[in-house]
Amino acid sequence: MVNRIVVGAHYGLRDWLLQRMTAVVMLVYTLALVLLLLVLPSGYETWKALFAQTWVQVLTQTTVLALLLHAWVGMRDLWMDYVTSAGVRLLLHTFTVVWLVACFIYSVKVVWGL
Repeated sequence: MVNRIVVGAHYGLRDWLLQRMTAVVMLVYTLALVLLLLVLPSGYETWKALFAQTWVQVLTQTTVLALLLHAWVGMRDLWMDYVTSAGVRLLLHTFTVVWLVACFIYSVKVVWGL
């Protein structure tokens, strides 16, 4: 029997898929916005009317959530790979989660006008 040294949290495939899926969501949203920028007449009122529609708000909030998940996976992997002290790593993970949750709450306020 071969003894293997197993390290890490074993998130490999799940993290890889999550990073790719969230990147696709952000790419599609960005391309749609660029297309709308080219097609719609420019002006504050046009964009205000567009972002007042529920479907745009839902897509925007979904993209923000994808961005935050993308950031979480990247930062968590960064802390796990390069911070050797467990206490410092826990502090950084905690700060990252608190920051991302605060960003999500603020994004709800901005997107939905709450």
